[in-house]
Amino acid sequence: MRLYLLNLGTIQPGDVPVAGYLIQMEDGINVLVDTGFPRSFVNDPQNPPGMTVRIKPEETVVARLASIGLEPSDIDYLVCSHLDDDHSGNHDLFTNAELIVQREQYELAKNGHERFAANRDIWDHPSLRYRMVDGDVELVPGLELLETSGHVPGHQSVLVRLPETGPVILAADAIMHSSMADAKTREMFVTDMDDEKRIRASTQKIADVASREGAALVVYGHDSEQWAGLRQAPAFYE
Repeated sequence: MRLYLLNLGTIQPGDVPVAGYLIQMEDGINVLVDTGFPRSFVNDPQNPPGMTVRIKPEETVVARLASIGLEPSDIDYLVCSHLDDDHSGNHDLFTNAELIVQREQYELAKNGHERFAANRDIWDHPSLRYRMVDGDVELVPGLELLETSGHVPGHQSVLVRLPETGPVILAADAIMHSSMADAKTREMFVTDMDDEKRIRASTQKIADVASREGAALVVYGHDSEQWAGLRQAPAFYE
């Protein structure tokens, strides 16, 4: 069982990483978590206000998968932490996969919420197969989805139980930076959509799961300082 951390570009200023993850199970199942900004941003970035998106050709999700010998058609499950632009920008490439999303998030986006509209032709492509889940669920043995609403309704994080490294939590945007890891002192961020109560509850939930599992690592979704010290694909954790 291997966990690959995929750096799918950066947001400036600050070299803020745009993250994806690939988990290869012992039985050969490939689970991808998130796909980054649309690949079109390599040549034509659509920059959010006050930010600059930078994606090199070798940082697209297709290129990162190729670096470990995989193609989009090799992905069995695509776990959607949520449908923000920097997480769902290449879903349309994964037509062989089953896409796993929290029902609350999918229905909010599908019903036309403007936050998720920019990528709709990508994440809502007619060739895609979604499975909606409610709450925490074991996707496959050793990999559990954690409902962590707050950043957006229906956000989900991922718990991976690696045989050598130990449990790893992929917090995604439930906790974007280590400075936000304390539920009591966490400041609300401009992109946090849900109410403060849910945000603090999901932050505490990740802390509680990390304590319960004896987690070796909690990977924060957009923490440039942490990511600089992590193994990134084609290196891996196992």
